[in-house]
Amino acid sequence: MSDKLIIFDTTLRDGEQSPGASMTREEKLRIARQLERLKVDVIEAGFAASSNGDFEAVKSIADTIKESTVCSLARANDRDIARAAEALKGARSARIHTFIATSELHMEKKLRMTREQVLEQARLAVRFARNLCDNIEFSPEDGYRSDPDFLCRVLEAVIEEGATTLNIPDTVGYAIPELYGNFIRSLRERVPNSDKAIWSVHCHNDLGMAVANSLAGVKLGGARQVECTINGLGERAGNCSLEEVVMAVKTRRDYFGLEVGIDASQIVPASRMVAQTTGFVVQPNKAVVGANAFAHASGIHQDGVLKARDTYEIMRAEDVGWSANKIVLGKLSGRNAFKQRLQDLGVALESEAEVNAAFVRFKDLADRKSEIFDEDIIALVADESVTQEQEHYRLLALSQSSETGERPHAAVTFSAGHEEFRAEADGNGPVDASLKAIESRLQTGAELLLYSVNAITSGSTESQGEVTVRLQLGGRVVNGVGADPDIVVASAKAYLAALNKLHSKAERVAAQG
Repeated sequence: MSDKLIIFDTTLRDGEQSPGASMTREEKLRIARQLERLKVDVIEAGFAASSNGDFEAVKSIADTIKESTVCSLARANDRDIARAAEALKGARSARIHTFIATSELHMEKKLRMTREQVLEQARLAVRFARNLCDNIEFSPEDGYRSDPDFLCRVLEAVIEEGATTLNIPDTVGYAIPELYGNFIRSLRERVPNSDKAIWSVHCHNDLGMAVANSLAGVKLGGARQVECTINGLGERAGNCSLEEVVMAVKTRRDYFGLEVGIDASQIVPASRMVAQTTGFVVQPNKAVVGANAFAHASGIHQDGVLKARDTYEIMRAEDVGWSANKIVLGKLSGRNAFKQRLQDLGVALESEAEVNAAFVRFKDLADRKSEIFDEDIIALVADESVTQEQEHYRLLALSQSSETGERPHAAVTFSAGHEEFRAEADGNGPVDASLKAIESRLQTGAELLLYSVNAITSGSTESQGEVTVRLQLGGRVVNGVGADPDIVVASAKAYLAALNKLHSKAERVAAQG
């Protein structure tokens, strides 16, 4: 059995199913490049058949990424599979991932299909996909809650048709580690041709055990692929966390006896990029990538770490990409120094025009903020990532007044397409007044579900504020993220960013979990 554990990242597909976490093509491509730097084995770039936007995103990633296998999800039908194959045509290494539900509940209530119909559709789907691509993954959706006898029949059949990877999802996070590990092992023992495919695990975190279940599937079940996401991003309680799985296997190699090809020093940069792109802030006590993951407040702990680091640290912070908040650039820094720093941070911009635009934003920030940190640079590049064409709404100017005993007032100037508008409003505070001013002119009727503020850098009142706004309109839920040293300005940017996403007409269909 192979001693290599394949890391299959589905941040751009399953992670994007978090309400509000949808990303533009450019954002997906930027994250895909970071995943390639992280040396992820397989990048599930999206669900090509779900929308034209997702098709273009998968195609763009397939055409760009050279070191990782690029994968597209497809339901078990010819249309989805053909669409996936078309999007992946430019990939150096491609994979089609097709799925169909196999649990009694899903077959009866969702698919309204018999066992035999599901078996036949799974077989035909893999056969069709195998004619278009050599690398085929099959997933029985809700596999863990499926009847083992029927599941074995399906798995044996799809291997016969050419499936090279079998993924057994715990779609609803129902599994318990020991039971899930034994379930995978039992399937491998019972399916006659199980040795002809790589076995994979895909666990959700509804009971907080996605990582534990995945590792049990590896250790007890013999799986050699883990499907996971950066920061554990995903619908409901999220997916198995890539950084936790990778560092568990690396740190406890004595137990797992497996190698992973991941460049762990790129974990924290990947975490920051995904958090800043989606607006899903990483909790401070999150393992590996949380702000407090390597912090020691207890005097006893501090004393121990100072004397011998391994008294209280089982990993080195720098090994996963943590570094001190170091001042890297200032307002006198030139374009070449800025470009070099982008390269050092692993930020790849597509053109000189993008570099120039980001540099202009950097100089503007340096004029207002004396100390520029790596996080500031990452944030301003992320802010620049939305193209003018996609940015239907854009903040042009904002002024606000707030004093004790007086009702706060804001005046906002913004563009909508080629038109410029100015609006004013009062509010309970300057942020409230600013957002009400925008809404008073646009009258979108969007419902504000979430407003949160996060400091991009710590330890200074000059820190940039990163604001996340979540809006809902007509069944669509989107996040908007804005960053600026002025929280009110960041809030207006975030609100308009969310409205930009609502303005786009991309439609999605439900995917496998």
